[in-house]
Formats: sequence, structure tokens, C-alpha cells
Amino acid sequence: MCLLSFVLCLLPVVISAAAPPLQPGYYAKSCPNAELIVRDVMKKAMIREPRSGASVMRLQFHDCFVNGCDGSLLLDDTPTMLGEKLSLSNINSLRSYEVVDEIKEALESACPRIVSCADIIIMASRDAVALSGGPDWEVKLGRKDSLTASQKDSDDIMPSPRANASSLIDLFARFDLSVKDLVSLSGSHSIGNGRCFSIVFRLYNQSGTGRPDPTIEPKFRKKLDKLCPLGGDGNVTGDLDFTPHVFDNQYFKDLVNGRGFLNSDETLFTFPETRGYVRRYSEDESEFFRDFVDGMIKMGDLQSGRPGEIRRNCRVVNDPPQVEVVVGEFRDRKILSK
Repeated sequence: MCLLSFVLCLLPVVISAAAPPLQPGYYAKSCPNAELIVRDVMKKAMIREPRSGASVMRLQFHDCFVNGCDGSLLLDDTPTMLGEKLSLSNINSLRSYEVVDEIKEALESACPRIVSCADIIIMASRDAVALSGGPDWEVKLGRKDSLTASQKDSDDIMPSPRANASSLIDLFARFDLSVKDLVSLSGSHSIGNGRCFSIVFRLYNQSGTGRPDPTIEPKFRKKLDKLCPLGGDGNVTGDLDFTPHVFDNQYFKDLVNGRGFLNSDETLFTFPETRGYVRRYSEDESEFFRDFVDGMIKMGDLQSGRPGEIRRNCRVVNDPPQVEVVVGEFRDRKILSK
């Protein structure tokens, strides 16, 4: 330990050594019940509020696309930092942060300062799918929590509900995610709800034409007109598919029949490059499940390489921040100066 301390004194205050690769069973020794605890809290949350499963699952998408899967999404704003929660794509669509708080509290009670908030998002997102009847899979863990967040970064990256398939393909390509990944991961809309605010334009003024989106199936259009009348409450929500609490391939069946709720959903069937995947998933649920899992794992691998810590509270950086230091086979925690 004396040798380690001597070596650390020679290093810069902020150290970002190469972190061990993400791996399944990362907490097997340090917090063996971590995944069981996460699933138990998620199960109780979904019984209490069925929508929370879809809401928590969305957190992985919105966290991982902005500077990697680092829990930056969970940070509250401070006098010196505008975080991601109030970005245009998040303020109107994300919720259930309190479920992550509950999971963190349970984990801190069992294994203090061991499990990162970033890993909680990954585990809870997987559990939300599995508990909704979808696939279950082994997640890779070992992430650190970001020391900061940026509203601008989120605004610059996250797509709007008005996005079309072409722009979504370009976005996913920036992260080495394929067209197949885009379509399969869009299947996350198999569960959950969307707001009228997100679709009013396609009901009454698609592309500035003053007319509705012609791809909407007529009977479904009447249903949406009733749910989301022009000038109505934009916060009213509608189901993203016909089985909003069950993770299945109904979402893709709805797209084939012109019953996609969001423009960014239905465009996956009207765009030639993505249409084939939509049709295949509508016919083969097991293929959708396999590709969805592959996509979630690939998305979970997105990392920024920036220094990180294990937050005690997912909403705030530790005071003072503590970055894990890796020197050879030694591991210690370094307190950052303010």
C-alpha cells in the first residue's frame, strides 16, 4: 500500500486510466445481489404504475446516445450546470426518475458506493422489457457515472418525434448502429405512451401542407382526432401500439397497417430502406426479440472514455467528486480537488 500511495502521489490529480472492459457479472463479488435488487424494485414500481416500465427503459436510449452510457441524464441542474433533463427531447418525454432513486437507495443499503447509476439504468431497462413479457438477457456492467451533464449536447443529438427514417439512419450511423439496429430498437415503442403534443402536426399540418399525414389509416386517424383535437391538451397521452403494456411485435404489425402513433414510427414502414425489417418483425416476433437484444447490448457499449465515479445519489455528483484510479492491478479512489 505504501508503494501504491507513492505512485499515486506522482500522478495528476485527475486520473482516467483505462477502465476494465464491461462484462457480465461485474458485481458478482462486490455486490452479489445487485441484479436481484434492481429487478425487485422494478417489479414493485411497475405494479404500482404500469407506465414506469416503458419510462425507465427509455432512460437507456436518452442516456447512452449523449456522451455514452454514463448516467449523465440523471443529474439535476445546478447553478453552474444545465443538465439533460430539461433538453427539448427529454422534458416532454422522460419520467420515472424516482424509480432509479428507489433502486439506488436499495443498492446503497446493501452495498454502499459499489453500483453505478449508469449501470442501474442498463439493468433496470433490461428488467422493464423482461417484466413486460419481452426478452431477457445478460447485461454487461462496470460503467462509471459522469461528473457532468450538458443540455446542449442532448439538444444537439436526440431526435424529435417529427424525425423521418432517413435522419434516424444518419443518427444511428454516428454510433456505428445499423439500419437493423434502428428498426429493432424502435420496437421499444412496443410499450408505453406518447403525448398529443408529439403528433398534432401530423394530424393537421404534416410537412406544412395544412393536411394530415396521408399514411395514417383512416379509422386510426379518427381515433387520433378524437384523442388529440386541434387546440386540445397536448399533454394527453395515447398508446404507442395496441398492446401498450406487453412487449411484443404488435408495434410492427401496427406500422404495416398504418397505425403508427409517432411520425418517427410510421416512417419506418414508408421508407424503403427500413420497410423490410418492419415487415419481417411484424411476422416473426422471435427475430425481433433477438435483434432487439443485440441492439440494446451494442447501445450499452457506447462509452465516452471520460473520468467517472460511483455516485451516492444519482441526481448529484459526489462532494467532492471521487474518480476511481486504476494503476496496474491496484485500485483506489482519488478525491478530486475543487
